[in-house]
Amino acid sequence: MAKKPRPASEPPAASGKVCPILPDTVLGDDVALVAENMERILSSPSYSLAQEDPALLSKVEMRGVRMLLELGKPELALQADKIESTVIVFGGTQIVERTAAERRLSEARRVLQAAPGDAKAKRDMERCARLIEYSRYYDDAREFARIVSIDNQCDDQRDYVVVTGGGPGIMEAANRGAFDVGCKSIGLNIKLPAEQQPNPFITPELCFQFKYFALRKFHFILRAAAVVLFPGGFGTLDEMFETLTLMQTHRMQPVPIILYGKAYWSKVIDFQFLADSGVISDHHLELFTYAETPTEAWQQILDYHAARSAARP
Repeated sequence: MAKKPRPASEPPAASGKVCPILPDTVLGDDVALVAENMERILSSPSYSLAQEDPALLSKVEMRGVRMLLELGKPELALQADKIESTVIVFGGTQIVERTAAERRLSEARRVLQAAPGDAKAKRDMERCARLIEYSRYYDDAREFARIVSIDNQCDDQRDYVVVTGGGPGIMEAANRGAFDVGCKSIGLNIKLPAEQQPNPFITPELCFQFKYFALRKFHFILRAAAVVLFPGGFGTLDEMFETLTLMQTHRMQPVPIILYGKAYWSKVIDFQFLADSGVISDHHLELFTYAETPTEAWQQILDYHAARSAARP
């Protein structure tokens, strides 16, 4: 037997649910079913605004959109803070202040004493002992950032703002130096498997997290007035060679590239051998200089830009 239609004036049976506001139109027989479908429409991800749909933004096809966001977000923040130029400080994550290095060495000795024949434990202790020697670079990076920051930040604009990768080690030291004198500094952090959480000395509104190395490197270079490289490992070497390559090929603004600690860098890379072998030109050796003290590094930056200003017509 066919279902008897309900008169139009008869209200639907009470269900305990609050129905959404329905459009002013003629409904079918099952008002409750239509109301349920309206609820599903309003709660569907397809109905949310695109920028409020994390599942959409996470899709592989949206990579270009994510990259554009990583390009725009820090740029807008730096503009708002009137940051005109930056000084990049690169360096190793494992180079820490002396007290922390001594704690690591003490722990390595304890492990070796518990297992005297363990070759790995012996190797770890030797490495920790060497890193105590390198802790002076932490102090120098901190002092360098103090010197750079203290006289170059004002209300109208900020020049020579220290920028780091935002992580531990030398990066922490540089952000800390600016923090010591009440100045701003930038951290361009990135998601990595084992590291890295931002260090606690970055200016909060100038700490950015990146997914893409390429966009992070772009922001490093965009406002750079100088690049100072303290001793470090693969990441520091990557950043050094990328900067040298951009300078060599005239793909970035001219800046001083300073390798801090000639004894370290001369042992890590034999630049003269590259020139002698003919794989780089002799004049490419002029793309960088060495510095041994924070004051010397800062003076090289000032002299470089003074010479360029004097050479302008």
